Order: sequence, then C-alpha cells, then structure tokens
Amino acid sequence: MKPYIYITRKLPDEVLMPLQKHYVVNMWEQEEVPVPREILLGEAEKADALLTVLADTIDEGILTAGKNLKVVANLAVGFDNIDLKVANRQGIAVCNTPDVLTDTTADLTFALLMATARRIVEAAEFVKAGKWESWSPLLLAGQDIHHKTIGIVGMGKIGETVAKRAKGFDMNILYHNRSRKPEIEQKLGAMYVSFAELVEKADFIVCLTPLTPDTKHMFTRDVFKKMKSSAIFINAGRGPVVDEEALYEALVAEEIAGAGLDVFAKEPISADHPLLKLTNVVALPHIGSSSMETRVEMMRLCIDNIEVVLNRKEPKTLVNKEWKPVIKA
Repeated sequence: MKPYIYITRKLPDEVLMPLQKHYVVNMWEQEEVPVPREILLGEAEKADALLTVLADTIDEGILTAGKNLKVVANLAVGFDNIDLKVANRQGIAVCNTPDVLTDTTADLTFALLMATARRIVEAAEFVKAGKWESWSPLLLAGQDIHHKTIGIVGMGKIGETVAKRAKGFDMNILYHNRSRKPEIEQKLGAMYVSFAELVEKADFIVCLTPLTPDTKHMFTRDVFKKMKSSAIFINAGRGPVVDEEALYEALVAEEIAGAGLDVFAKEPISADHPLLKLTNVVALPHIGSSSMETRVEMMRLCIDNIEVVLNRKEPKTLVNKEWKPVIKA
C-alpha cells in the first residue's frame, strides 16, 4: 500500500507530480480558507506525512491522531506551530525551509523599511484618491534612509542579508543577537550592542528575531518610549514578539514616527484592527518569502524532506535534532 501524504494548502500540480508517482497525495483545495481542524485531525489519523504551513497548529492531538505519521514538513523557516516534544516522543521528523528564502525575505524587509520611511503606500493611495492637485515642497515628505542607523534585532541569516542591503545605502549597522557574530562585524562593519543601546540609537529598528518564551512581547511600551521620536519600527520576524497595543499607543502618542509590519500576533489580521487605521503604518499579509521562485523552491524542499524520511533517510533540514525514527505499529 502506498504511503499517504496530506497537504494543508493548495500547491501547483507541477510541484506535486514527483510525489504523485509514488504516493497517495491529498490536498486541501480552498486557497483562501485554512483547513478546518476536524478535517486535519481526520487526515492525520491516516497520514504518513503532513505538509503544513505556519498557520496550522500541529499539536499533540494532530501528532498522535494516527499510528503512521513519520514526518511533518513545514512550509516556513519558523516551526513554533509544531509541538517538538511530542514529535520527538512519537519519532516524527519535523522539517522547515531555511536558506532558500533568505534573500527574498531580506528584499521584502528592506522594501518595507523603504515604503514606510518614504510613505510610498500613503502617497500611492493619495494619487489614486484624486487628492494630488498641486506640487508643494513638503508634500508627503518622508525620511531619508541613506547614512542613517539601522538596528537589527536577530542577526540570523536573514538579518545578515538585510545588513548587506543596508550597507549599500551607506547605513550604520547596529545589531543585537543572542550571540555575537564577529565575521559579520568584520565583513559589514556591523557593531554589536545591547538591546537597550540599539533601541535608543537606531533610526530604523528591524525585528527579525524568532519567537521564543524570551522574545514574546520583547517590544513593550517602555521599549517604544526609549526609541527616537523619528524612529521607524519594522517587524518581518514574528508577530507575538511585539505588544501590538503598546505599538499602537506609541504611534498615536508620536513616540515613534511609523511602523512597517509583515507579521502580526494573530493572522490573518482583522480589517478593524486599530493599527490598520493609522496612516503611518504599512501593513502586509505576511509575504516575506512570497516570490514565485522562492515559494516553489520551498515547496520542493518540503517534498524532498518528505520523500527521504519515507525512504528511511535523514531529511535535509531537520528541526528536531533529537529525532529518532520509531517503528510504527
């Protein structure tokens, strides 16, 4: 009997072709609606492999629903949606898609910084609304990016790649990370500083840190108060790292100048969310890695990981390094 693979979002047929030759593949077909939990539970009961996305909660109930599950391939770098302890106990490999999306996500992060600083979205809507009736010296004037100071919180691979782009704009680069990166300091002239110093000195604060118990609500009202009043805050990492109520209050009180957000505490964000009412907020629907080339490459990496695990080999991008295959009954 062929192994059974369930995919929680619709993927292109050409990407699935390699799987369909050797496996039974089923997929949630509704592109704009996430798979309901009861359906995912039913599929997990019979699945040998799950291909999931960050919005899917892969908890103990899903991981223990059946006896055959061997691998969960997450279409993302993040994996906090998956209970790794249970996966380890069950002998289930958990895989993600690092590296292939680094440049694409860095591009989007820097584009978000630029759009917020130069008020590009606001200006585009101004023209479309027919409000452009004359030219004036300070019409929709934003802030320069070149020669300013960028502070990167979370100097992983994406952070380093954002720093490379900042270097091209002759920016001063500060960073804060769990550990120092001497090679980045030498290569890019980046300076390691404390979180407090970065917050106080940076003109642009870019959050790329992963979500952990230590980083949840890392950005509080007190933190925003310590930023420059001209500072712009960018979050392309994880939404819950930010206290969104505190961010809203800081923006309304003009304690900071603006925010560019690709991630939110709860996604998708509601249209009546207070942050969306502010003209100095640029909000995107979590599209950091969303280029055609990169998303297809991410899909293929997930498929490669599933295939090697089902063939009793170690996957390319294993998250739970403690994983040991368990012989399923």
